Amino acid sequence: MKPPLRHLLAAGVAGLLQSASAFATNPLIMDQFTADPTARVFQGKVYVYPSHDIKAPPGYKGKPNWFVMEDYHVFSSENLTDWQDHGVILKQTDVPWVDTSAYAMWAPDSVFKDGKYYFYFPAIAKTGGFRIGVAVADQPYGPFKPMPTPIEGVQGIDPAVLIDKDGQAYLYYSLDRIFVARLKPDMLQIEGEPVVFDNLPKKGLQEGPFVFERNGIYYLTYPHVANKTERLEYATSTSPMGPFTAAGVILDEAESGCWTVHHSILEYQGQWYLFYHDKDLSPAFDKNRAIRADRLFFDADGTIRRVIPTLRGVGRVAAKSEIQIDRYSATSGTDVAVSFLDETNPHAGWKTRFGAAQSWVRFNEVDFGRGAQNAIEVRAKALGGGTLEIRLDRADGPVIGRIDVGAGTDWVIARAAAHRVPAGVHDLFVAQAGVETVEVDWVRFR
Repeated sequence: MKPPLRHLLAAGVAGLLQSASAFATNPLIMDQFTADPTARVFQGKVYVYPSHDIKAPPGYKGKPNWFVMEDYHVFSSENLTDWQDHGVILKQTDVPWVDTSAYAMWAPDSVFKDGKYYFYFPAIAKTGGFRIGVAVADQPYGPFKPMPTPIEGVQGIDPAVLIDKDGQAYLYYSLDRIFVARLKPDMLQIEGEPVVFDNLPKKGLQEGPFVFERNGIYYLTYPHVANKTERLEYATSTSPMGPFTAAGVILDEAESGCWTVHHSILEYQGQWYLFYHDKDLSPAFDKNRAIRADRLFFDADGTIRRVIPTLRGVGRVAAKSEIQIDRYSATSGTDVAVSFLDETNPHAGWKTRFGAAQSWVRFNEVDFGRGAQNAIEVRAKALGGGTLEIRLDRADGPVIGRIDVGAGTDWVIARAAAHRVPAGVHDLFVAQAGVETVEVDWVRFR
């Protein structure tokens, strides 16, 4: 997988789109570390507000090998394939009450109410301890103006806001346990004292709450360290204030061993999605994370089915784009291996190694449009030369192209004619036709 060229977009006002990245696979963003994604639907698009992991800067005096975060970006998409980076919407030096030596701009949220967008974020205050602040904007991408002081009476991290059907807003947050407080109509203050949910599992850290309502059921979802690392769990209630009853697991502990798994859940165009993170771009250090998305489903009684994490993700890929087959839907097994294109630069993406005859990769939901493509291109290399077959819909499906990759140590773009390419959306199979090992970066149709 290699990131496409970034390009500048015209902007009519300050703070509008600065650059764009197109990814329909996991992770969603390749050119920077992102974590803790809160996804919201605004103005007909999905906006994702993540935190932003960075490498510790020179002179950093905080906790070693820990989370380092100084600002926030926001990303948006209409099709869950083309994700656009709107640039920095808030940084720690913008906020008067924040201790800027702490680099602790952790998991945020954003909601829309009464013509304004409210951005909630945690940070360590100059007076000590985590507090939650609010910034306000006229557009979902900002510019956001931070309030001069944090929310009075709230100490903790990971704010999440639910605006109920009657317009009442609720602030959820965590500090080892999970709390809720009603927000006043100005969305900047709480009413009364926060309430702790004390009937959730007592053992293991609970944090990162995200609450939504569906068919009269309120779902409190949260990461919980039940064993060694976080998994996503949920509880249900008939009221946004609880009490909530533990109901099950949404996402198991990451196979990668990533300690955290902060998330959000939303419905978009009739489908529910789970946004979360893993350490795809930093396998050896789980404080530099990358956001993901996968489909989420409910049973008839409202139970959330366990989400199976994928590399493929949720976006549909155009056949004429660079199809990143390393983000596969399935493979033939141990004869297929995925590794970084450049071990010194994980942001450059991955390559797929086909190690035996008839080893294959399936990449689903490729959109061939009207089926007008007549050529196939593959960025590949094969030390002894090799051959690839491109098939549709099944591992033994119709062959629509056969590509010879010349012998050599350098990456080349090999081309071949495409035959009988159908219209519509199909699964793509890329298979090794010969016995020589072939490495592939991407495949595309012309």
